[in-house]
Amino acid sequence: MSYQVTIEPTGEQIEVEEGQTILQAALRQGVWLPFACGHGTCATCKVQVLEGEADIGAASSFALMDMERDEGKVLACCAVPQSDMVIEADIDVDPDFKGYPVTDYRAVVSRIVDLSPTIKGIHLKLDRPMAFQAGQYINLQLPGIEGTRAFSLANPPAQADEIELHVRKVDGGVATGFIHEQLREGDGVEVSGPYGQFFVRGSQAGDLIFIAGGSGLSSPQSMILELLAQGDKRSIVLFQGARTRAELYNRELFEGLALRHANFVYVPALSQAAEDEQWSGFRGYVHDAVRKHFDGRFSGNKAYLCGPPPMIDAAITCLMQGRLFERDIFMERFYSAADGTGESQRSALFKRI
Repeated sequence: MSYQVTIEPTGEQIEVEEGQTILQAALRQGVWLPFACGHGTCATCKVQVLEGEADIGAASSFALMDMERDEGKVLACCAVPQSDMVIEADIDVDPDFKGYPVTDYRAVVSRIVDLSPTIKGIHLKLDRPMAFQAGQYINLQLPGIEGTRAFSLANPPAQADEIELHVRKVDGGVATGFIHEQLREGDGVEVSGPYGQFFVRGSQAGDLIFIAGGSGLSSPQSMILELLAQGDKRSIVLFQGARTRAELYNRELFEGLALRHANFVYVPALSQAAEDEQWSGFRGYVHDAVRKHFDGRFSGNKAYLCGPPPMIDAAITCLMQGRLFERDIFMERFYSAADGTGESQRSALFKRI
């Protein structure tokens, strides 16, 4: 049995199988609904039920309060239809979103590369090509580990049958610990994707600033490789932040790109290089490198941020002080069940991030 769900204000209709959530069905049919955590804790996917009935599932009482439940609101990531439905979602129609449907893939680990002391490059050969937009991410299911983990795609979309992930080992992290210590070439894993609304807005004018820290380099790497391969003529500047030279991975790749493409500039920054006499690049935090490079003036640019929350918040503050605003700044942020409602992970500076 399946139910038909109509999504307002776009009028799109999806078929939801029995036991499937509204969000699962939408993503697998190429229909975008806003979401973040995917398991009922962040409230990003909250929608209003206009007609029909649904089981609200395991929605957190923090993300979906009793008053909201009484008003007919549900979380699309948890709600399972019990009849045909009409829902209203807060959807921003983005002309640059291609809406590739989420699909399941089988994959084999083809290569594992040590990128830094804490980050590995995991290359996965898929059973068939994946269509995605540079900057999007996948969910990875590891053998013997409950649940999935989200990782951004580091390869460009033209490389569609072998994907690349940058995985930082997290202290106490079951999945990242398994990847760093037990995963081997030839192992089989399961992948679903693509997910996410982090991609270059090609329809929007302006030069491009990319700010990356840690394994957050993955999405900008995918975006920049695609832009340069397509012959994009806009000015593109990548700022990569790390603590030490050992953690500044793929530096040679971007230095090579800068030599071959006149419109691409690469600026690495080390925050703990005080005693590194061999380091001749920028010393300090990556947002300070951005401020210095642009002399504190960013108007006319679009910025794409990817990295740990402290870096993201500092970069947003820097950009906004230099006359770049919410409409000009894009980022991706992941949530886990340990994040509670997710509110602590949101930027306090403006609502969209």
